[in-house]
Amino acid sequence: MIQALANAFKIPELRSKILFTLGIVVIYRIGAYVPTPGIDGFALNRFFQSIAQTPGGMLFGIMGMFSGGALQKATIFALGIMPYISASIILQLLTVVIPHLEKLAKEGGEEGRRKIIQYTRYTTVILGIIQTFFISLWLENPNAFQGTVIVPHPGWGFRLMTILTLTTGTAFIMWLGEQIDQRGIGNGMSILITVGILESVPTAIWQTFVLVSPLDPARQQLPYWKLAIMVVLFVAVVLGVIAIIQGQRRIQVQYAKQVRGHRVYGGGSTYLPLKVNQAGVIPIIFAQSVILFPATIGAFIRTGWMQNFVQFLSPGHWVYETLYAVFILFFTFFYTAITFNPIDVSNNLQKYGGFIPGIRPGKNTAEHLDYTMTRIAFSGAVFLAVIALIPSVLSSPKVMNIPFLIASFFGGTGLLIIVGVVLDTAKAIESQLLMRHYEGFLKKGKIKGRR
Repeated sequence: MIQALANAFKIPELRSKILFTLGIVVIYRIGAYVPTPGIDGFALNRFFQSIAQTPGGMLFGIMGMFSGGALQKATIFALGIMPYISASIILQLLTVVIPHLEKLAKEGGEEGRRKIIQYTRYTTVILGIIQTFFISLWLENPNAFQGTVIVPHPGWGFRLMTILTLTTGTAFIMWLGEQIDQRGIGNGMSILITVGILESVPTAIWQTFVLVSPLDPARQQLPYWKLAIMVVLFVAVVLGVIAIIQGQRRIQVQYAKQVRGHRVYGGGSTYLPLKVNQAGVIPIIFAQSVILFPATIGAFIRTGWMQNFVQFLSPGHWVYETLYAVFILFFTFFYTAITFNPIDVSNNLQKYGGFIPGIRPGKNTAEHLDYTMTRIAFSGAVFLAVIALIPSVLSSPKVMNIPFLIASFFGGTGLLIIVGVVLDTAKAIESQLLMRHYEGFLKKGKIKGRR
């Protein structure tokens, strides 16, 4: 692996892509520490520390995880990439409903793809303006912070400045991700999300060390047997994520011989790979975004019924867990249906003389592929839902009562995203190495990406 990384920096084009990606990551992390004008950042940080173990605190903890802690610091990148993810969900749902968008997606080619991206950008800005308006109202209200004044000079001047600053920050993050897609290595948005999650890893490790307290057994809050279970669970989750991401069902495909002139073409046998986790980590990110959007707005409105609503949508509550699992299942099937069309695959096989042994070409082949992919997607969706719910189970007082921040890094959304993005990025680098006749990261075989 070390030799493969050294070889990557020997190739000028690949070296420039890696260094460009690292440069974008550095810019992203710097922006996460630039404060928003008009906010007392120290007072806000103290407030978040005081509510860390409450349902609302865990809700903000999840939101802050995707923004790299920028939300708790109220910096210019406080919204992170979540408005862009929400906009992507809206556009993909509308693509199925609105004929014009469906035509752009299927028949528009590169021009249609650019138009959909442009619509996604506009939707991102609109959602950013809506969210930042509620955030500004929330920050101005001392009652929302147990009487602590967060904004010394409230008013429309502060609100407009906050809307402009945070929305521009989200648009800038969106632009950074697109730059990685065009000139860097890997998927830009996924890399930025991963970097934000990794920002909290040192804090989680330090909190684990403090709770274990090996130097003072009297202060030990996390017994060694719980730590051992968490470590075993961590290894099992990592291995399971790799197995699911790499796993695929191979459908044998036979090509008939074709005689053209005096030559015979085809007649070979190959396979059609159907990925167990066709959608990757996108269902989890989408599910988080759908749940967090109303919960975020609800957290800013300090009324009795709204606080009950926020509590229902907080980690640990059965309503949150149920909706989370249902949304993961839904988005897994939804995204799989978008990325894998059995009718198109069947038509392409028939066009080039391919067929699945024992299955008639055409409609029967499409039905067989649809049936097989549905079963595979279901197993992948169940796995994603189980992994995503692990932190809530570990942090439950009735199970292990481990702080949610620590539990989220020993199995859960954060770990799943990190492993998936690392595999994708390693796959992208390895493909560049193999194309230039270098060895990849593995001496035997190749890394399989999610797409």
